[in-house]
Amino acid sequence: MAATLSQRLGSITADLASRAALLSFGANVCLMLLKLAAGLLTGSVAVLSDGIDSAQDAAASAIVFVTIRWAANPPDEEHPYGHGKAESLAAGAQGMLIAAGAALVYWRAIDRLVTGEVAIDLGPAFATMLATAAVNAGVLVYVFSAARRTGSVALKADSRHLMTNIAQAASILLALLLVAVSDLWVFDPLVALALGTYLAWSGVQVFRGALPEVMDVALPSEEVRAVEDVLAAHRGPVRGYHRLRTRKSGRQRYVDMHMLVDPLMPVKDAHDLCERVEHAIRDRLPGAVVTIHVEPDDGRYRGPFHTPAPMRSATGDDPERSAS
Repeated sequence: MAATLSQRLGSITADLASRAALLSFGANVCLMLLKLAAGLLTGSVAVLSDGIDSAQDAAASAIVFVTIRWAANPPDEEHPYGHGKAESLAAGAQGMLIAAGAALVYWRAIDRLVTGEVAIDLGPAFATMLATAAVNAGVLVYVFSAARRTGSVALKADSRHLMTNIAQAASILLALLLVAVSDLWVFDPLVALALGTYLAWSGVQVFRGALPEVMDVALPSEEVRAVEDVLAAHRGPVRGYHRLRTRKSGRQRYVDMHMLVDPLMPVKDAHDLCERVEHAIRDRLPGAVVTIHVEPDDGRYRGPFHTPAPMRSATGDDPERSAS
């Protein structure tokens, strides 16, 4: 049992994306407890609201961790294209959680404005938010690096979420400073309202960022051009192509196309050509799943290869050069 548990923990920590998600979750839980306690003890509605938002953050980070582990599962009979869409759904869920946190912050701030002045213990509140900003900055650096290296859309959304947390901490520090300087408690709920507006905007942006992958939008133009450049580099043996389609599911890219070859090319040579093209595409787009359907060239469907390429033999040699 101990060995099995050790193996499971080892497999989790071996995955960079999982490590980043686990770090984000742990940090959010610790900060949630710290800020909720500080908000209740100091009387600051801004700090308390940020603690409530950290509870949302912890839930979002838990979703990210679970979905990253799920998305890493290999394809199976029920999911032949893998489980990558789980990451896009997690990013969408994060957007909705951020928006829900904004609504809660609005409610707390308006309630404070209506009920009136409350004494705020500024020292502990200020120290709590300063620690929060520092911890979130450190976690952001790690999670953003992991998102860039793994291509995880869920971690990318979590990075955006962490940036909102740093902005929240900075705004609350400003509010506490204004209360200390002016002795006007109203700055505390007013900054909380501004914070709620920022959270609502961020939630919409995170959700919009996740939507294209759920809808199978094509890869970015520079990645599609990379595929086209590979095909152009193999022009001759490759007489044309059409139905070039691309998409992304979580961290996995997919590329498929119809590729035209000499009708007289032997099957083995056509297969070897496909292998070369697939390897070249994966060199440009690491880890991409490339599917090529070979068709005989009858003069149609050449796609961007409108003008005839120099005729070559089935092996790709130039007949005129061979004859000379």
